[in-house]
Amino acid sequence: MTDQQTTPTKSGAAGSATFPGSDSRKYNYYEPKGRKPTHYEDMTVDVQPDPERYLLQDWIIHFPNGETTYTKDWTAAKCSNWHAFRAVDQEWEKTHYQRQSTICGAVQSVIANGRKSGATSRFDRAWLKVLSDHIGAYKHAEFGLGVALMQAQRYGYTQMINSAILTNSSYKMRYAQDLTLYLSEIAIDAPALDVDAGKTHWLEDPIWQDTRKAIESIMGSDDYAEQFIATNFAFEPLVGELFRSGFIMQMAAAQGDYITPSVVSAAEADFERNLANTVEYVHMLTTDEQHADHNKALLSGWLSKHVDLALKAAQQLQPIWSQPRVKVTTFGEALSKAKNRIANIASETGLTLPASLSA
Repeated sequence: MTDQQTTPTKSGAAGSATFPGSDSRKYNYYEPKGRKPTHYEDMTVDVQPDPERYLLQDWIIHFPNGETTYTKDWTAAKCSNWHAFRAVDQEWEKTHYQRQSTICGAVQSVIANGRKSGATSRFDRAWLKVLSDHIGAYKHAEFGLGVALMQAQRYGYTQMINSAILTNSSYKMRYAQDLTLYLSEIAIDAPALDVDAGKTHWLEDPIWQDTRKAIESIMGSDDYAEQFIATNFAFEPLVGELFRSGFIMQMAAAQGDYITPSVVSAAEADFERNLANTVEYVHMLTTDEQHADHNKALLSGWLSKHVDLALKAAQQLQPIWSQPRVKVTTFGEALSKAKNRIANIASETGLTLPASLSA
C-alpha cells in the first residue's frame, strides 16, 4: 500500500488520491437504491457537492453574510440523510427535455388538427365564454406555481431534490404556456373568444380571488419544502385537479369540444409524476430514524394550513360548474373526489388529515 493511500488527503484536486474503483469507467462512489445504479442516479447523485460527502476543502463559496452555498437550515424539516431521496419518475435533464418536447408536439398537433377540421365552430357559445374567462384565468395559477417552485428548487440540499422540484416547475410553466397558446390559436377561428378576459377574471372576479390567495401563500413561503408539499398535496388535488379533471375533462365533450381535454390531459399526467415524487420525498421525512415525529408534526401543520386555503379556493369555483349549457357532472361530485385524494395522500405518508376535510 502506498503512502498516498494511507495518508489522509487534504486536497480536492483530481488525481490527488487513489481509492477503490478510481480507475473504473463506471460510477461506484454511491449506494444505488436498487441492485444496480440507474442512469438517472449516475446523472444526479452527488453531482451537487457536499462537505459531508467528498468535498474535502469545505464549501468553496460563501454568501456575504457567511452562509454557505447550501445549508440544511433552508427548511424546517430534518433528515438523517438528504441524499437518500430518489425521484420516482427518475427524470434528469435529457429525459425531461425529451418528454417536454413530446408533449409540446402532441398538443400542437391536436390544436392544428382541430382547427383544420373546423372543430371550434361546433363549440357551444356558452362554452367559449367558459374557456376565455376561466381557463384564461387558471393559466395564471399555473404560472404562479411555476414561479414558486422555480425559487424553491434552488434551496434543496441535494441535486436529486432540486431536480424533482425543478422539473415540477418546468411542467407548470409549460402548461401555462400551453393554455396561453391554445386560447390564442382557437381565437383565430372563434372571434367570440376573448383572449384578454382571463387576466381580468384572475384579478377581479370573486370566483378566483381565494385561488389567488392560495397561490400567493405558496409563493410567499420561505421554506422550499413547504412550497413543494403545499403545491402537490393541497393546491393540486383541491383546485388544479378539481378544475382540470372534475370540470374541463368532464364537461367539454358535451359542449362539442374534444380539443381542450387533449390539451389539459398532459397536465394530469404531469401531476401524477409530481405527486409521486412528493410522496417519496415526504415518506423519507416521516419515516426518518431520528426525526420522524418532528417531521410529521411540521408537515401536518403545513398540510392543514394550505388545505384550508385551497378548500376555500375550491368552494369559490363552484359557480363555474353551472355555466356550461349542457351539464354532465356536479361540483359536489368533483369536490368529493378531491377530498378523497388528499385523504389517501395523508394516509400513505403518515400525515394528519386536516380537520377541514374531515368535517
